[in-house]
Amino acid sequence: MTAEAASETGGAFLGVERSISGKSWRLREADEADALAIARALDAPEALGRILSARGVTPDIAQGFLKPTLKGEFPDPSSFADMDRGAARIADEIEKGGPIGIFADYDVDGASSAAQLIRYLRPLGIETPIYVPDRAKEGYGPTGESLLSLKAKGCGAVITVDCGAAAYEALEAAAEGGLDVVVLDHHLMQGEPPRAAAMINPNRVDCASGQGHLAAAGVTFIFLAALARELRRRDYFKGRDEPDILSFLDLAALGTVCDIVPLTGVNRAIVAQGARVMSAQGNAGLKALAESAGASPPFAEYHAGFIFGPRINAGGRIGDSSLGARLLSTDDAEEARQIAGELERLNADRKAIETAVVDEASLAADRSVVSDTEPAVIVASGEGWPPGVVGLAASRLVERYGRPAVVVGIEEGGLGRGSGRSIKGVNLGGAISDLRKQGMLESGGGHAMAAGLSIRKENIPAFESALSERLADEVAAATATASLRLDALISPSAANLALVEMVQAAGPFGPGNPQPVFAFSNLRVAYAERVGGAHVRAAFEDSSGLRLNAIAFRVADTPVGEALLNAGDRRVNLAARLKLDEWNGRRRVDAHVVDLAWR
Repeated sequence: MTAEAASETGGAFLGVERSISGKSWRLREADEADALAIARALDAPEALGRILSARGVTPDIAQGFLKPTLKGEFPDPSSFADMDRGAARIADEIEKGGPIGIFADYDVDGASSAAQLIRYLRPLGIETPIYVPDRAKEGYGPTGESLLSLKAKGCGAVITVDCGAAAYEALEAAAEGGLDVVVLDHHLMQGEPPRAAAMINPNRVDCASGQGHLAAAGVTFIFLAALARELRRRDYFKGRDEPDILSFLDLAALGTVCDIVPLTGVNRAIVAQGARVMSAQGNAGLKALAESAGASPPFAEYHAGFIFGPRINAGGRIGDSSLGARLLSTDDAEEARQIAGELERLNADRKAIETAVVDEASLAADRSVVSDTEPAVIVASGEGWPPGVVGLAASRLVERYGRPAVVVGIEEGGLGRGSGRSIKGVNLGGAISDLRKQGMLESGGGHAMAAGLSIRKENIPAFESALSERLADEVAAATATASLRLDALISPSAANLALVEMVQAAGPFGPGNPQPVFAFSNLRVAYAERVGGAHVRAAFEDSSGLRLNAIAFRVADTPVGEALLNAGDRRVNLAARLKLDEWNGRRRVDAHVVDLAWR
């Protein structure tokens, strides 16, 4: 059935060349024979076999894919450039009794990385003074002054986490000041690395580990394995207990999910195993955060990315940047409850601020989009927009306009701090790096899908023009071929609890292992209602009258939302993800609407 549907009108799935959201529907490529063999081997629906085959799974590894193990995926730490050197340097400092400084980025990846280090070193009696920069006042990454402030506290060595790969001046100042710095980072690098005691980054040019998909939390976890190996080699643990780094998998998983890195290879194992550790609630901070958010185990990547992550990030966005690392590293239940409560409050404030900024940025973007010179990239700027929410606002503009967006908050004095998000096929970070080299930006860089920058207010118009000109061809090509990949065509009767539970076993889902999207053909919108301001709750019926409950998030003012609310008797094809909805002991399947197409 799916193969026939896919062959309609030159490969468009169900004949959908242009959906209501403007996408062409395409069936994800899979080996149909393998899909059937996988389904038989797992005693599962063919739809699951197709999902796995489309992700490169063959029948002989299907069972293992559903149960990834850390042992099977863990890389040799020595394959990372400078890993053994960095582990030896920190082992030297441990043998001296410390203290060892930690410089951490203000986001979840930085906080979860710092907490792993603190939790490893604390039982060894090593003090860990920590420095987390203020996002608004100091911006990203270390300065020479901030690193040397840790030296002034007695630290002979400092470990930076989720930053440092581009901190040439700061690391040079630290070295000149007699401070050894071990960098644990994962951001893209070019050319010679900065001066450091060790630069551990799978994305440095000369690193042969093949683990460039790791988040900093994953790099930190592997570093701790190397450090433990080095300390064992020195017989350090004779007469003392060795910290259990496996107990830190919840933190490694948290950073991995929240930094949106590909969930393949060791990342997939970290998240799968880490979710189990997270669900055991051994971390006082995560337990308190779950209680304040009204969440309960079992936990999965959804909780890491949408429940824990935004709350931890709220401290760095609009509050105290150190709150996340403090929460994740404390063993004091009362302190954890207090910090979790503060993060809950800050997250509510962040949501309100984000909404206001998105509304203002959307008005500015609307004026650009309807102009005669419709830009390839949306650039919106405003006075007083907090740097902690501009990235979130940029993401919302990408969702709305389907093209890259950069949002800049302008501070007193005329300096703007901005964040950008891109679309598949458009290298936004590379373009911003080029414009920085041309002197148009005070600073800037990132990767293909996301970037940060600082810019003088008076340079924003020229930057907007130059960025759109630089990326025009890439954006045109990307938007011309915008498509939605679907995994299988099923009926509402097949969207049952058994299928959803089997699909969940194919997770964790994220970049590199996308959440499956199912197609449903020839449905009637039986009910639709706007809920929660921007969402639409709906129900679909097939020709036999069987219903499929659904929710469409943040679509009320988009073409998809308008179609749902005004469908009348017209019939639609539906693209949706299937989710398990549990409430008051009741379990049912909900369809999360991804797209619609008129029949």
